[in-house]
Amino acid sequence: MTQYILGIDEGTTSARAFVIDESLNVLGLGQAELTQIYPKAGWLEHDPMQIWNTQKDVMEQALSQAGITADQLTAVGLTNQRESALVWDRETGRPIHNLIVWASRHSDEIVERWVASGFGELIQERTGLVPDAFYAASKIRWILDHVEGAQERAERGELLAGTVDTWLIWNLTGREVFATEPSNASQTMLMNLDTVDWDDDLLREMRIPRSMLPEIRNSDSHFGTIEATFGAPVPIASNLGDQQAGLFGQAAFRQGQVKMTYGTAGVLNINNGDTPFRPEGLTPSAAWNVQGNLQYETEGVVYAMGKTMQWMRDDLQLIHAAPDSEWYAGQVQSTDGVYLVPAFTGLAAPTWDPTARAVIVGMSNATNRLHIIRAAVESMVFQTRDLVEAAVAGSGFEIPELRVDGGAVKNNLLCQLQADVLGIPVIRPRNSEATIFGAMQLAGLSTGVYKDLAELESLYAVDRVFEPEMSRDQADAQYAGWTAARDLTRGWTRNVAA
Repeated sequence: MTQYILGIDEGTTSARAFVIDESLNVLGLGQAELTQIYPKAGWLEHDPMQIWNTQKDVMEQALSQAGITADQLTAVGLTNQRESALVWDRETGRPIHNLIVWASRHSDEIVERWVASGFGELIQERTGLVPDAFYAASKIRWILDHVEGAQERAERGELLAGTVDTWLIWNLTGREVFATEPSNASQTMLMNLDTVDWDDDLLREMRIPRSMLPEIRNSDSHFGTIEATFGAPVPIASNLGDQQAGLFGQAAFRQGQVKMTYGTAGVLNINNGDTPFRPEGLTPSAAWNVQGNLQYETEGVVYAMGKTMQWMRDDLQLIHAAPDSEWYAGQVQSTDGVYLVPAFTGLAAPTWDPTARAVIVGMSNATNRLHIIRAAVESMVFQTRDLVEAAVAGSGFEIPELRVDGGAVKNNLLCQLQADVLGIPVIRPRNSEATIFGAMQLAGLSTGVYKDLAELESLYAVDRVFEPEMSRDQADAQYAGWTAARDLTRGWTRNVAA
């Protein structure tokens, strides 16, 4: 009898749902874009009710396309944008403010105050994270500061707070389950990396009541059922933050295996096994807790990968669609010395400078749009090398290969340039949707569809391996140009009057 798994992928730009069978065949897909709300420059919000309603709609689309009903499902798996945060009323279920998206800089001043007071050192010691407005904690603090009466209501136990996974689980289960898991919790800047629990000292300093926060369960726990929403007692059998789900979906179950996701943002993840590493500029976090085995990862995040291509398409109108970038970039042999540094909301790992801003440098009278498009593609490659260089320097081990996923890896030029600039093979799986498939495979493992991790590893299939072709001298020279361009952006909003 065929077993079906429904996957939920609530991302930054869209909500998606997949239905697969046990052989990983995609039978149904639903997808809808989310409205991006920009209250001011550098700020980004989503409507939480739109997230919930849109996610329900695409789940129904996926089931309809697969030709099945919810009661035929074996399990549901969930993955989501992670560091985004919202606060809602425990009784009414209504958010008290829009969700603040991970990339938003709402809470820069809050984090700056924490760091200036010396509190940043405790944050880094307990969570492993570099204090930054990127993470959920300061977003929760911002909402409590800016919604009248919110702090008092939170202290009375009237408000709940969480990341997107918690919000969806709470709604899917008819408000019965208020829970998250380590991969999401470790990206809030509130979870103690050693105890895998909310840190009371951090909560006290940030004035965030523990009663607001969800229970932290294992990643393969049963997070209630979807009966309240879809009328079928099907378990939500996995929950993973999007990047850890991508690492799981790439079958990177062993220490030292590495993947890079080219999504709206870009994220490098390294499986660290049962020991967290702390390379300078990168951050340790929980990879997952599966079958009672807690594994850690080292992570490097860059804010703009696919986001750069959206900018090229929507704002500069240099391309008609993101996939067009491969053809346009391939029409010139090089950027002719042009570099595009997409620090639209600052630089993330390994530099961590929220005051940096985007720049295009190296242009001459001979520069045309093809050079700029190629520079945009190459910016993804160089930012990835930034992360790999930091990881190697801080961990002491070499990275022999890079597994890649995300929508951009359909671009063969990007993958080849990545192999050239890193000097190692780049492996593109047959299925580039590692994030949602990671969540669905974990749901299958949790419910017995798959026997063990070895069986999941056997399902991993390679589409193409890109071997380095560029000389190391040429690759290093191009990278040196990138680092010079990147460093020009640093401190821009601090040093230049608005």
